Parts: sequence; structure tokens; C-alpha cells
Amino acid sequence: MDLGAIADVSSSRRKARKAHFTAPSHIRRKLMSAGLSKDLRKKHDVRSIPVRTGDEVIVVRGQHKGREGKVTAVYRKKWVIHIERLVREKVNGATIPIPVHPSNVAITTLKLTKDRENILSRKAEARKARVERA
Repeated sequence: MDLGAIADVSSSRRKARKAHFTAPSHIRRKLMSAGLSKDLRKKHDVRSIPVRTGDEVIVVRGQHKGREGKVTAVYRKKWVIHIERLVREKVNGATIPIPVHPSNVAITTLKLTKDRENILSRKAEARKARVERA
């Protein structure tokens, strides 16, 4: 698809950043997607999916690389997720979750619901159709 032919799409960095950082929650959900692990990718024929509470993830980038855990919160307002055993201790002894951006994790186990299974099958079918066209 030629984006130059569509009047509504801008290549302006300023406009792209504004659209990103002022995005409403339902769009942030999609922007806060994470890649699937190699075995899940092979099983479902899907590359990435929006993260949700209950998914098990592994951190693949940053200083916490290799740490695993269950997603306890998807904090859309701050563009981060909180992972079960990824916490730090404050000076007063309280523990706080370390925020991680979803692009820096890979999903190892999906929390499957009816809706999520529909999303996976729809994405797999679209991928198959794209491959057949090419």
C-alpha cells in the first residue's frame, strides 16, 4: 500500500510522536503488544499480540534480561507492564514493581480466552492469505 496516496497519513516526526503519546487507551492496548516466543509463534502462526494480565513473559532486553514471571498489571497510562517477581525494595522496606516496556519482553505462555483465540485465528488467516498472494 502506498502511504503517499493516503491524505490522512503524515510522515512528520512531530505529528507521529503527538499521536503516539496522546493515544487513547483502546489504541494503547494495541501499541503495547509483545512478541511471542519461538514455540508459540510456530504453534499459532502469529508474531505478536497485545499483552494482558495473566500472560507469562520473559524479559529479553535491558538489565533484567532473562527474568521470567506472570504479568500482574498492564499500566497503559505509563506505557509499561509489571511482572510478578520483578520488584525492588525501597529504603523503607516496601517493595515496588519494576516497570518494563512490553516491547522488551516475549510472551512464553498465553492466557487464552474465547476472544483471544479469535484474535489468534484471525491473525493467522490474514498471514496465510498474505503469503498466498505473494
